[in-house]
Amino acid sequence: MSFFGVTEENLRELISTALSKGGEYADLFFEHSVINEVTLRDGEVNAAGTHIDYGVGIRVVKGEKTGYAYSEITTMPLMKKAALTAAQIADEATATLKVTPETKILKSDNLYPIGKNWEETNIDYKIPYLQMLNEKIFSKDNKTVKVIGKIADSNTLVLFYNSNGEAYTDERPMINVVANCVMEDGKGRSETSGVSRSFRMGFEMLTEELMKEIASEVTSKTAFLFEASQPKGGAMPVVMGAGGSGILLHEAVGHAFEADFNRKGTSIFSDMMGQQVCNSNINIVDDGTLSGNRGSCNFDDEGIPGQKTYLVKDGILNSYLHDRISAKFYGVSPTGNGRRESFRYKPIPRMRATYMENGNCTEEELISQVKKGIYVDNFSNGQVQIGEGDFTFFVKSGYLIEKGKLTQPIKDVNIIGNGPKALEDITAVANNSRMENATWTCGKGQYIPVSCGMPSILVKKLIVGGSN
Repeated sequence: MSFFGVTEENLRELISTALSKGGEYADLFFEHSVINEVTLRDGEVNAAGTHIDYGVGIRVVKGEKTGYAYSEITTMPLMKKAALTAAQIADEATATLKVTPETKILKSDNLYPIGKNWEETNIDYKIPYLQMLNEKIFSKDNKTVKVIGKIADSNTLVLFYNSNGEAYTDERPMINVVANCVMEDGKGRSETSGVSRSFRMGFEMLTEELMKEIASEVTSKTAFLFEASQPKGGAMPVVMGAGGSGILLHEAVGHAFEADFNRKGTSIFSDMMGQQVCNSNINIVDDGTLSGNRGSCNFDDEGIPGQKTYLVKDGILNSYLHDRISAKFYGVSPTGNGRRESFRYKPIPRMRATYMENGNCTEEELISQVKKGIYVDNFSNGQVQIGEGDFTFFVKSGYLIEKGKLTQPIKDVNIIGNGPKALEDITAVANNSRMENATWTCGKGQYIPVSCGMPSILVKKLIVGGSN
């Protein structure tokens, strides 16, 4: 509390102001973030910057109404003004006296222990790793003509307090390493690809081994594209490789499982709770408890401890992703999915780390079942229509499957489908599940870090947008 210059008495006073217009619930979200970036381009570190963000967000809830206001200055007069503004937005009722309970400090396991704190590290520590990454990428393939590398780190301090008397503090580290590689083959052709890693940890993440891993991956992905071509489009079976194919879960079903869409009846899954939605061997999880994971949280932004939530259990729709508001509406416990971009935004139901658990066969067995289709494993982006469940995402690279074998490399493919239908059409799940620890960021009116993963799966039919 002392970091933000407030006392427990100040917090209680702000809550009382926030509830002064008849609100049922209020919370305070203090945040101090320091974000650093350093970029290497053309063999030299030529860009660096630091950004500091600071302030408090105040939310008031009454029934279906939510009032939200924030202040970038944490003096009591300005914070009380923000609290009163939020109160008035939520309800214009006559003032009601509210008594805030005694403070209860919330405790949880630390999911992101820091080995080497960002405060102990300056730009001179980061530059050699970028230079190492640059050298290793250039040494892998003589077609490489350009490398862009970036290290971005942040550390966020949070203080949360609500009208139930619950409070917690949290320190949230994040470090991202990004590499982009451009190659030319001497025939006028150019290809580019990118690789990233992101974790909630300290600078112990930066190692020579990590630079080798990223360099090897980005050069192989870029070189692969020279051999690839766009396949003929149409409806066909698709084998989705382990890891990054988790974007299918994120776009095709994850958003549709967020409880605000279901509470409002706009999700295609809004009346399917407890029903069979896919093969009984399939389990889909949204998890906030993976140590060091980009999407994990000791607490969400509403004071709910990080937890593991089965969205689909044995093929049955088991849970939505809840914040406090939707949990109250459905009469269930919050799932720890109330998240926000910063103190400037109110929390809403959002994903964390979304993945599918292992199946009982190998990837090779999946591929062997396909007479003619495609294998995909490298994705760049996607989007979904929540109401209809229709989705599309862009495949950077993969392979044709012909007579049960991987053959011609392919690239630049759009995959189009419908979320519930795609779930129904998953006919087999492999036993090679892994997380894709890249810099995934999810947009829903505000942007938050997430991650995804899955084992390889066979979908019996999706629309592949390729050549005519």
